[in-house]
Amino acid sequence: MTTQGRLRLAIAQLNPVVGDVSGNLALARRARAEAAAAGADLVLFTELFLAGYPPEDLVLKPGFVSACMAAVETLAGETADGGPGVIIGAPQRTKDGLFNAVAVLDAGEVIAWRAKVDLPNYGEFDEKRVFQAGRMPGPVSFRGIRLGIPVCEDIWGDLGVCETLAESGAEILLVPNGSPFYRAKMDVRHQVALRQVIETDLPLVYANYAGAQDELVFDGGSFAFDADRQLVFQLPQFETGLFYSDWLREPDGWTCATRSFAELPDGEEAVWRACVVGLRDYVDKNRFKSVVLGLSGGIDSAIVAAMAVDALGADRVHCVMLPYRYTATESLEDAQGCAAALGVRYDVVPIAEPVEGFLSALAPLLKGTSADVTEENLQSRTRGTILMAISNKFGAMVLTTGNKSEMSVGYATLYGDMNGGFNPIKDLYKTEVFRLARWRNENRPAGSLGPDGVVIPPRIIEKPPSAELRPDQKDEDSLPPYDVLDAILEHLVENEGGIDDLTARGFDRDTVRHVERLLYIAEYKRRQSAPGTKITRKNFGRDRRYPIVNRFRLGA
Repeated sequence: MTTQGRLRLAIAQLNPVVGDVSGNLALARRARAEAAAAGADLVLFTELFLAGYPPEDLVLKPGFVSACMAAVETLAGETADGGPGVIIGAPQRTKDGLFNAVAVLDAGEVIAWRAKVDLPNYGEFDEKRVFQAGRMPGPVSFRGIRLGIPVCEDIWGDLGVCETLAESGAEILLVPNGSPFYRAKMDVRHQVALRQVIETDLPLVYANYAGAQDELVFDGGSFAFDADRQLVFQLPQFETGLFYSDWLREPDGWTCATRSFAELPDGEEAVWRACVVGLRDYVDKNRFKSVVLGLSGGIDSAIVAAMAVDALGADRVHCVMLPYRYTATESLEDAQGCAAALGVRYDVVPIAEPVEGFLSALAPLLKGTSADVTEENLQSRTRGTILMAISNKFGAMVLTTGNKSEMSVGYATLYGDMNGGFNPIKDLYKTEVFRLARWRNENRPAGSLGPDGVVIPPRIIEKPPSAELRPDQKDEDSLPPYDVLDAILEHLVENEGGIDDLTARGFDRDTVRHVERLLYIAEYKRRQSAPGTKITRKNFGRDRRYPIVNRFRLGA
């Protein structure tokens, strides 16, 4: 039991599962029991913890919301044991509507609900679609301490939620979050939180979910600032756990007696670990026992195989080489070498017989025509069919291996190499794939289940990329060099930029117009593509919602 002069706070940086209300309640119970053993006074869970985040349209089902609110009452009853109180996120339905809320539990009761005021409606967020905005909150009195509890976006926007809490007597800000990862996001979070500390002169604790849900990765990285604007602790990214901080009430306010600073990954390590966490949670939370992918001897399938082994372990990854007449000998050697380095099961299934069967069946219809992309795509679709058959027979989910450059310009085959359940590199441009491959050969990230050392044969990284669907084919036969293509795409996609901006930077206007055209006409393919881990500020999926029928062209 806290006195009014001290507070031991447990931060639950955990990984709930969307829709698993009973499982999330059990996870909360275990965390509270552990916190009680450590002498904690209060456990701070993350946004919509009991529902999982983001629950999307699940919250439109009255039965789901009722289950979440019943779980809140159950957990509240258990706080009658005199152990730590709880702040936990859950949807709340009242006569006024449905809210993204947090419940404060203590002494066997729900002592307060607080609803999120500022509902995000951009990028990956569309909370205004399902929730009502809460009223401007006041602090919650917990064992003699006045707690301000803004919820996630409440500290990001300009509605003045934290300022209102400070003016109404809050002594410390405890912020439950569901903040997804993108590159350099931690610096952004620190600046957002620091702005609220400066404006309120209050300490702030930022608790974030650690795990993944569909395309989104939540990287944890919970932290706190003292009222003097100093970062007082920083928890690790991409790791779950229960972490403790001790707070003391001084004459001029609350201060943190705990100093702990995890070393945070950056650059390629952060991106790699995000891809691995995204893949692992997608597979495990959907209860797939293993994955299978086509290992072509190229860079994309090699890096996906390496990520899969780091995420799941070699015994859960099956790689299949599917050669045809255009498959180079060195591709066969490189695929075998990559599989051996990773320690995965590796099989070779030649596709000549089924491809020739398709061509024979189509011969009467194709008579008098020249070979073109039709015959090329038959190879890819044959491979996709074989991988899906393996998936059906053995229960392994197929991983797709197309990068963001290819997905941008439609350099992918529907019902062929696009077949599959998840794509860990969907939001990585080709140039980034090469950088990550080199980095992984020199590093084994924390939490990885794969081996040390070179896992992607250097020749895979060094040779010119090719789909190997016709003799001597190279990607640059159809596309600009990837360093040029990726720079153009980043401007068009991430920045919503224009052609004039790119030509002013020295890019060829006809090349830019060609890329823009490919970007727009490939929208129908992207709508049918597998989900993949969000890495950039604007991924294909939740972040970028363009019409399929679209005649607008900046370069027209």
